[in-house]
Amino acid sequence: MNIAIVLAGGTGSRVGADIPKQFIKIRNKPVLAYTLEIFQACDNIHAIEIVCHKDWLDEAHRIAEEYAITKTKWFVTGGATFQESVMNGVFSLRGKVEPDDIAVISFGVSPMTPIEDINDGIRVCKEHGNAIAAKDIDLCTCIKDDEYSTTQNLLRETIKGFSNPWTFRFGELCDAYETAKTQGLLDELEPHTTSLYFALGKRLWFSQSTAKCAKITTREDLDLFEGQLLLEERRRQEHSPVQ
Repeated sequence: MNIAIVLAGGTGSRVGADIPKQFIKIRNKPVLAYTLEIFQACDNIHAIEIVCHKDWLDEAHRIAEEYAITKTKWFVTGGATFQESVMNGVFSLRGKVEPDDIAVISFGVSPMTPIEDINDGIRVCKEHGNAIAAKDIDLCTCIKDDEYSTTQNLLRETIKGFSNPWTFRFGELCDAYETAKTQGLLDELEPHTTSLYFALGKRLWFSQSTAKCAKITTREDLDLFEGQLLLEERRRQEHSPVQ
């Protein structure tokens, strides 16, 4: 079984809205609904778990019901940090899924994730045990000496940028978080699961990333997403039969 763990616990402070960004409406639909619809439509996803801030669990339930996200099986309260939210989502699945099942972790604010990227992550994970959507860096890069200048070049040919989603064999993922909890690693790490795997000396494998935007972080990302929706609607109209 392949399970999508959709993380909807963030506050969205960088968007500047008065509600978490996953609940902001674009064309009268919450961002989270768009993200969930992607996994609902993906034939390779068999169940969905939503990890959400406790104050917004009722809204997450409502969205899943209103938009017919019938694959949703579990709702879990998120933690105080990103890593805690992922860990809560992972640990809540113990005894419900098998070690060889696949967990696809996604931001709830990733409504531009192509189904093809999800499928490729599952394919790579079946072969190697994990898969991180990643893409090459197009522009020249550097290491900051400080906030204002640099004297250190980085070769862009040696760099990948992580995207969304991240896919793991469930048993190994659960073991990783068990180890992190026992050893007190989570307080020392950057916020993402990829950082945990690096800390444990694990190799991460790349899967494809073709999304125009990995996740909605800023107000400009919301505008980009709305523009994509308008473009898709225009294309459908252009290709629809004339009545």
